[in-house]
Amino acid sequence: MYIALFVIIVIFSIMTDGLFMSSRNISNLLDATGYTAVLAVGMTLVIVIRHIDLSVGFAAGFMGAIAAILMTQAGVPFYLTIPIILVLGIVIGMFNGVLVASVGIPSFVSSLAAMLIFRGALLQVTEKTGTINVTSDHFNAIGNGFVPEITEVGGLKVLSLILGLVIILLYIYFEFKNRTNKQKYNFEVVSKGILTVKLIFVSAIIAYVTWKLSGYNGFSWTVIIVLGVVLIYHFLTTKTVLGRHIYAVGSNPEAAHLSGINVKKITYIVFGSMGLLSALSGILYTSRLQSASTTAGTLFELDAIAAAYVGGVSAAGGVGKVTGSIIGAIVMASLTSGMNLLGVGISYQYMIRGGVLAAAVIFDVMTRKKRG
Repeated sequence: MYIALFVIIVIFSIMTDGLFMSSRNISNLLDATGYTAVLAVGMTLVIVIRHIDLSVGFAAGFMGAIAAILMTQAGVPFYLTIPIILVLGIVIGMFNGVLVASVGIPSFVSSLAAMLIFRGALLQVTEKTGTINVTSDHFNAIGNGFVPEITEVGGLKVLSLILGLVIILLYIYFEFKNRTNKQKYNFEVVSKGILTVKLIFVSAIIAYVTWKLSGYNGFSWTVIIVLGVVLIYHFLTTKTVLGRHIYAVGSNPEAAHLSGINVKKITYIVFGSMGLLSALSGILYTSRLQSASTTAGTLFELDAIAAAYVGGVSAAGGVGKVTGSIIGAIVMASLTSGMNLLGVGISYQYMIRGGVLAAAVIFDVMTRKKRG
């Protein structure tokens, strides 16, 4: 996916005479990817345990509308509105988990029913005005604001450069630590040469993006929030017992149950997490548009699913990384941004994105057949 992203960047940069990699376009692209990337992280875990959640789009739109109503009509301050919406998201997600794990309803059916319910609920709360404008500057800054800078050197924002360096160092640290842990238990690892090339390649992409952003407005709060979500979920899925149990359930639910893992509990947690991230996605989207509308959340779930599959999540369950899903979200957003700059028609855009998604799933299926 890193190579695919690099190829996309090069092609669109050439075809748009460098406009695609301009500071403004990169900043807008990352901000526009934020709410989809957050959903993709949660969707990754849902697919890993062999389920699906079609309700996340309109759930995000509905909770974003509730946030707007709380601030504009009920007078609730933004610093109370945000935790209220996040807790509401967990409750909604847990309800889906109960239907799937305890009642035994297939996740496709239960989430489809929930999608219709949230679609209707969104129309209900916005039917009077159609659009609910949010006037809270602090709330709107979440989707439109940038991290305050300490100083500038040569037109570059120093704090953004420091953040970019920290991201590169953390990436290198986790890669080396992961390799060391695998060697400790005699697992197969890539050669040092390939690892070195990968580290240099990815670090160069991060450094270039950081340099472009630091010459514009720096890192946005949306990017910081997404990075925080990725770090937290990467740690949970790779360094904790909960993470191992999630992948064990996804690989073989029956074997996981026989080994003592509470499969129902894992299902509750994963769907609760999906609800939490749906709420966060709704907050990011509403703050970015500075309003809630009747169409908020439309097709969000499909974008999240596509990002997860393009990022390497297996349709068979048990395989997938949250970092890969973020790259998948950026790849899909890059395709859309590049095609918009080239003036490609919306009909062709849908077909191209569908082809990319199909190619990613075909690659996954063919890879598993070869391994088998």
